[in-house]
Amino acid sequence: MTTSHAAPAPYPVGTPGQPWAAPERAAWLARQPLRRSYQDEVLAPLLAGVPGEAELFSYGELDYTRLGLGTYPLMAVRSRDWRDDLPTVLVTGGVHGYETSGVQGALQWIRQEFARHVGLVNLLVLPCISPWGYETINRWNPDALDPNRQFRADSPAGEAALAMACVAAHAPRVDLHVDLHETTDTDNSEFGPAKAARDGNTFVPHPIPDGFYLVGDTPRPEPEFQGALIKAVREVTHIAEPDADGCLIGSPMKQPGVIHYNKRPLGLCGGLTDARFVTTTEVYPDSPRATPAQCNEAQMVTVSAAMAWLLAQGA
Repeated sequence: MTTSHAAPAPYPVGTPGQPWAAPERAAWLARQPLRRSYQDEVLAPLLAGVPGEAELFSYGELDYTRLGLGTYPLMAVRSRDWRDDLPTVLVTGGVHGYETSGVQGALQWIRQEFARHVGLVNLLVLPCISPWGYETINRWNPDALDPNRQFRADSPAGEAALAMACVAAHAPRVDLHVDLHETTDTDNSEFGPAKAARDGNTFVPHPIPDGFYLVGDTPRPEPEFQGALIKAVREVTHIAEPDADGCLIGSPMKQPGVIHYNKRPLGLCGGLTDARFVTTTEVYPDSPRATPAQCNEAQMVTVSAAMAWLLAQGA
């Protein structure tokens, strides 16, 4: 378990104890420089070619010109031969754009594993739901909203709204959903303090788990499924241990490396579908015991192991 970071005091934007209004949100946005390229690191690999069994398509565009920013085409990959008699698998990455292996792991899975699963399942992959967040290495979108709390009707976050519309149009029935995430040290050093400042609250840091873990859905726990994924990931990276209270990020550990959230009421991407099997990965890229390659591999192994589990159930 890593040591908690002390919260910055005060956060550079806003007045402590007072929720942000439009001027504070604008001040926050002005502090967010571009740090990498969505075009070069996400779009270019996709446009260079996906497996022949896959179809690359645009499911919309994020337009942030009203904020002095640009527009972002949103891309997805689906099975070219979609069959109603096969189970359907949804993979989502980059809901939080700063969580690098969620995006790069999804792209790597498309390149290396997509073709191997053709004819076994229908596949829909949204590899980078929050491209501005990817470019600025940010948890929020430019409106200072967390897209992973906005998967709900009439969502104010275009990232979530367009992803929901894409899934509804292309995969109305989903049997398995794997949502790819990371937990990072910046959750304590930047993003937690920013959220507290935005909402007029006091930030309370929490221990960051050192290692991989999963977040199951409280109404759909499927403990054997979650346990099988943890077993598979142990082969490529270490699994997070609980803190002194038996928790990971403040939630009780249900089995080694697994906690639960009630995803739909929280507006989480993992609550997007009615899939029987649903899990959210949490990779720890800041660990001295893990490399970027291992983080990407952990994401890939989870997706493939989840599909193997689904198929073993005779879905």
